[in-house]
Amino acid sequence: MTSPAQFNPQAFIELALSRGVLKFGEFTLKSGRVSPYFFNAGLLNDGEALSVLASGYADQLTQCNDVEVIFGPAYKGIPFVAATAVALSQNHGVSVPWGFNRKEAKDHGEGGVLVGASVAGKKVWIIDDVITAGTAIREVVTILKNAGATIAGVLVALDRQEKGQGNLSAIQEVQQELEIPVHALINMKDLMDYLAAKGDQDALEKMEAYRLKYGI
Repeated sequence: MTSPAQFNPQAFIELALSRGVLKFGEFTLKSGRVSPYFFNAGLLNDGEALSVLASGYADQLTQCNDVEVIFGPAYKGIPFVAATAVALSQNHGVSVPWGFNRKEAKDHGEGGVLVGASVAGKKVWIIDDVITAGTAIREVVTILKNAGATIAGVLVALDRQEKGQGNLSAIQEVQQELEIPVHALINMKDLMDYLAAKGDQDALEKMEAYRLKYGI
């Protein structure tokens, strides 16, 4: 079997642009900040695009320790974690159990908020798209710990590398507060390197100004 190509940040950025996942321009975020770019991994909504993302997650996970279960927070994380489990099996020959949570507890059938592989006594990696404020990740961590899991780390598609409420980024806050590693497939620097390589000086200058104001 031919070995899969290693994840390429620049190729992923090209894919994200072609699918409208990544856009450069002017976007007002929930925080009120006016960002020169916007990223919505939910638009990786076809087989090819999801496969590229999942392959990136799988490549990264093979370099991490304690991957006993992978977990996708509802709702965006569910297709991501399922596709990543497939990519781990097909690309790396590793079969990893996966699960996800419901937004609302089910009171019949198997019940509860957790679906899929048991996390009790397991070291769990959480897979999601971005960490904006860290609220959603903290909620999932609480759910998993209450179910008896140990959190091994978090893997996201994009690290915006910008300050949260203080001088740390949301990712740095999560790492510091929860004492777990957080890895990302691409970050703001990768986006800037891409713009520089393409010679898009206008967009690059806006990114540099934004990083100067909000970057870490």
